[in-house]
Amino acid sequence: MTRRDVRTADGRALRFFDTGGAPGAPVLVWHHGTPQTGAVIAPVAAAAEARGMRVVSVTRPGYPGSDVRPGRSIADAALDVLAVADLLGVERFVTVGASGGGPHALALGVLDPARVTAIVTLAGLSPFDRSPDWFSGMASPGALRAALSGRETRLAYAETAEFDPESFTSRDYDTLNADWGPLGADAGAGAAEGPAGEVDDDLAYVSPWGFDLRAVRPPVLLVQGGSDRVVPPQHAASLLERLPDAELWIRPRDGHVSVLTALGVTLDWALAQTPA
Repeated sequence: MTRRDVRTADGRALRFFDTGGAPGAPVLVWHHGTPQTGAVIAPVAAAAEARGMRVVSVTRPGYPGSDVRPGRSIADAALDVLAVADLLGVERFVTVGASGGGPHALALGVLDPARVTAIVTLAGLSPFDRSPDWFSGMASPGALRAALSGRETRLAYAETAEFDPESFTSRDYDTLNADWGPLGADAGAGAAEGPAGEVDDDLAYVSPWGFDLRAVRPPVLLVQGGSDRVVPPQHAASLLERLPDAELWIRPRDGHVSVLTALGVTLDWALAQTPA
């Protein structure tokens, strides 16, 4: 895996990662969760490599290596991904987002649908609709609630916030103690330089996303853990209602982390949607 630091058209530092691959290999554009570094962690790389795929992942603004961009929308951050795809000459790709990465994967299906052959979200958030039900079932919604009051309030919340261990199920912890162990270390590294990336992610989730889900054209697979305490199942149901071409896989026993073990089969689905 190579790491590259570039400048955007507006002068910001932007970091991305690329596993490389054989010429003509199918490309997976991966969207990291909150907080993470954007590095292609081992289980993602392994699932892609087993299918002959190259992985490209872009670090969102505010995380290590990418300049902060206060006020960014989901669509704004997704445009950075397209700029990297242009730089690398990637013409077509599958795109997958985990947790907070899910909305960013969906954005590419509107911003450049001709290049996106399939979209997968794993435990992805739905747009905030100002309904109390949006928070229902979240073990620890304090950060997102704070984001509703603006950036300063969310930054202040970050000064004392601690991870709630009840957010994860026993199956989540089992997964973190097995193949997805690198996720925990990467989340720590993603937050190591300060809360800006996580704060601006949360602000973007509860603000207008900058695109209409009804305009997403590529086929979408929504994968949701039925026991998720971070992004509860109603988010997947809401996405399904709004997307014109989507299917939903519910994994009843999975939580927010253990649902990631479905990545391999979701990549099989995505590749099957890709024209030869």
